[in-house]
Amino acid sequence: MRGNMKTLILNGSPRNNGDTSALLSAFTTALSGECMIIDCYSADIAPCIDCRACRSALACPKQDDMQAVYEYLHGCDAVVIASPVHYAELSSGLLTAAGRFQLYSSAMIFRHERPFVKPKKGAVLLAQGGSGGAQRAFETAKLIFDSIGVKQVFSPVISQKTDRLSAADDIEALTAAAELARLISSD
Repeated sequence: MRGNMKTLILNGSPRNNGDTSALLSAFTTALSGECMIIDCYSADIAPCIDCRACRSALACPKQDDMQAVYEYLHGCDAVVIASPVHYAELSSGLLTAAGRFQLYSSAMIFRHERPFVKPKKGAVLLAQGGSGGAQRAFETAKLIFDSIGVKQVFSPVISQKTDRLSAADDIEALTAAAELARLISSD
């Protein structure tokens, strides 16, 4: 376990005490090191407006809470995406924040720069109810990870059927979330 590990957690849930929060609680309790949790719904994060300023520099002209995310992201060891699944996709709040990672994609595509030297680990926690499944949400998370230097992505933890069983009562998913935290914390 690494005590000095830094983890960025993007919480895409609009509900403070919902299913995603239950998974995050189990995860963070078992996580080593420090973490920064960004609540994508309450943070002051404007959507990307495709102004294309990031095509010429590794910077976003929008001055909001993403500036702290960018700073933490550069020095972190792991990134976690936690989200409810809405229409088989990550939540809109999470996608709004992730859209602002466009500056890293622009660095790679237009300037052929690698903004991240240190490879990062990635983890995904999903709460999914109803029909539609969570596979597309996981695939989207992997695309986001690719743009921010995440090289090792662990299998997702999914609390399924949260329309019938709360994630707080899904012992299998809570146990898997804690185990995922231990995996991501190891060297």
